[in-house]
Amino acid sequence: MSRRRSTVLTLGVALALVLPMGAAHATEQPEPDSLGLLSAMTTEGAENDVRAEIAEAAREAGELRAASHGPQQQKAPAHELDAAAQVLVDDGAVGVTARIESPGQQWSGSAGVREVNKNPKALEHSPFRAASITKTMVATLVLQEVGAGTFTLDTPANDLVPGLFPEHPDVTVEHLLTHRSGAQTGTDLSIASKIQGPAWQDFIDALGMDYTDAEHLALVNGAEWLFEPGTDFNYSNAGYIALGMILEDATGEDLESLLQDRVFDPARMRHTAFPDDSSTRGPFLLDAMNTGTEDGGIGWVALDDFDPDLFSASGAAVTTTRDVNRFTEALISGQLVDPALVEQMIVPQSFDPMEYGQGIYRLPDPCTPEGEPQQWLYGHDGLSFGTSSIALTSADGTRQVSLAVTGRDMTAPPSYALGDLLVPMMLATC
Repeated sequence: MSRRRSTVLTLGVALALVLPMGAAHATEQPEPDSLGLLSAMTTEGAENDVRAEIAEAAREAGELRAASHGPQQQKAPAHELDAAAQVLVDDGAVGVTARIESPGQQWSGSAGVREVNKNPKALEHSPFRAASITKTMVATLVLQEVGAGTFTLDTPANDLVPGLFPEHPDVTVEHLLTHRSGAQTGTDLSIASKIQGPAWQDFIDALGMDYTDAEHLALVNGAEWLFEPGTDFNYSNAGYIALGMILEDATGEDLESLLQDRVFDPARMRHTAFPDDSSTRGPFLLDAMNTGTEDGGIGWVALDDFDPDLFSASGAAVTTTRDVNRFTEALISGQLVDPALVEQMIVPQSFDPMEYGQGIYRLPDPCTPEGEPQQWLYGHDGLSFGTSSIALTSADGTRQVSLAVTGRDMTAPPSYALGDLLVPMMLATC
């Protein structure tokens, strides 16, 4: 599989990227010169890189299946899938955990270690940071409230939480769900507001500091908005943090309880949580980030002090491959949200750079039978500062694929390709 082109960061560029163009007006933002940052530069975002690689894997799997004139020749036995997981580690990943569920084949596997430069092995049931897969869980709660009549998709956010977006009264619930509000993502602004100096350790220390939803939105409200609501697409963590605040205000319950009672428990997600501190439990795949050894780099770092409040409702959940498979199956099958609303949820509202609906996106299903209309896989990816993950389900809920890999190199393109494992996993479910 071809390697994807990825953003390459030095210390200066890494810090420059947390102050994107338009952020200079953010409330209480430090001036770039005070941090010794390089001039702002345009790069392809790491999240888009991962999504492009996932889309490429789906395309390649479809081509391989079509070339074989059927799925049977492409199914990989368990030992070949195990070997594919090991390839990622051999190529530079720290830890891998993966799982497929389908009528014809079930497999789970792992490779590598749970923490960089340590020996405990990654396990097939190792928890990991779900990052933006959390968005689909939060979107599930939002659609539950829509189904209950608490509010509609067209309800302005300011009607639900007065003053949420003071200068943008036209932003609706649907705009937030579909990343069409115009708000910046806000995570970069939050990090920049905490950084105390120009060293890599300052950047890492900022990832472990306390963050609040109110601070996040204050920074976003103080920054330049990118377009008028509903007119374009910009992936925004701030939008989902706002949705978390809306859910808590509308229900009178905290988001952790809502997720536990209305998503995790009914989907039988026994090892999923929504933490608000850096503590981890069990055989956790700890985020690992490589800062390099040049330009002030301090090599590989285990992000054991990362505070998930930085992501909050946009990405704080931790889960396992078994649990996330159960979640995507339960959602697409109408067990968590009214089926009519699920059908609405999965319809893309934007097509560039991804076919994104309401907290979920779609990819061509490589198992689509030859000569039949294109079928789709639905799900979401997650990218933290040290973990990449993906969770996908078939439209009928009978097939699931999930994968998490720790080890992000911030100084060079990844030496491993997710598709080396993702492609045979996809084909094995056909």
